[in-house]
Amino acid sequence: MVVELDRTARERLQGFIARAAGAKSCAITALRRLRGGAIQENWYLDTEITGGAFAGSLEAVVRTDAASRIDESLKRAQEFILLKAALAAGVTVPEVLWLCRDPSVLGREFFVMRRVAGAAAGHRLVKDERLRQRSEALVEQLGKELARIHTITSSADGFDFLSLPEPSPALYWIDRFRQYLDHLAIPHPVLEWGLRWLERNAPTEAEIVLCHHDFRTGNYMVDESGLTGILDWEFAGWSDFHEDIGWFCARCWRFGVHDREAGGIGARETFYRAYEKASGRRIDPGAVSYWEVMAHVRWAVIALQQAQRHLSGDEPSLEPALTSHLVPGLELEILQLTGKEN
Repeated sequence: MVVELDRTARERLQGFIARAAGAKSCAITALRRLRGGAIQENWYLDTEITGGAFAGSLEAVVRTDAASRIDESLKRAQEFILLKAALAAGVTVPEVLWLCRDPSVLGREFFVMRRVAGAAAGHRLVKDERLRQRSEALVEQLGKELARIHTITSSADGFDFLSLPEPSPALYWIDRFRQYLDHLAIPHPVLEWGLRWLERNAPTEAEIVLCHHDFRTGNYMVDESGLTGILDWEFAGWSDFHEDIGWFCARCWRFGVHDREAGGIGARETFYRAYEKASGRRIDPGAVSYWEVMAHVRWAVIALQQAQRHLSGDEPSLEPALTSHLVPGLELEILQLTGKEN
């Protein structure tokens, strides 16, 4: 359900922005809840700022927590820090401006970032005929962007909230997903099978980098000029660099355009080539295949968690309620991906 902020909340938000911008005043000229953003709330914001370095019109987005959350999601202050680090690394992300930790403003912490142009809806992007004419260029650009993300190393300041996945990225996720499934009232044997397959085939070595953990079609903005922003960093963390590649290429994120294996947009080979050239790494196709299995298990678990947000009564909403209906299709894909094991 899309709601609006009341007059008092709008006034508090205006006051916060004026103080943060070092301005005399701030007037909100447009404010509405944006659709999408299944985990967080995003608000379309236009303001007129008087005085200070930001004087004039500001087109922005306010990003705050939804009424309920899932365990893997970072807090907004943490996401704010990651976005600043990504911007410093040359990643195409919206510029984050101000972080507010004072719950008296909107009831929960939030940050304000500049709004970027373009469209993000995955099911529309993969079917956009105008985009198809330059799809390989976009896929190449995305490969380069992911390589830039993976240059952000553990030496970066202010990342104390991110812990290393122990004993390895694969085994860490297997343990987390298994614990979650063990607490559900309804068993999911196909997901249990997928976890067992992943456990038996887990890679023994991994190069750890900062992974976006949700780098996929639907989480980046595109306009006529190309890529305008990588969005939704709430799941970022340390992992095997192949995990991000497997997530991007996984069949579940191609939105039905399965012959375009790089996010439903273009050729996997183009994506690999651009990533390898920009990063200096060699992609192991077998490792990517492993992480594609993990991607389907992970998305199925997230779908179940989304449904629980609705069923628990914490956030009654049709969108998370319907997400659970994706699980059977994901289970079928897991069986198809793992069915050739000897």
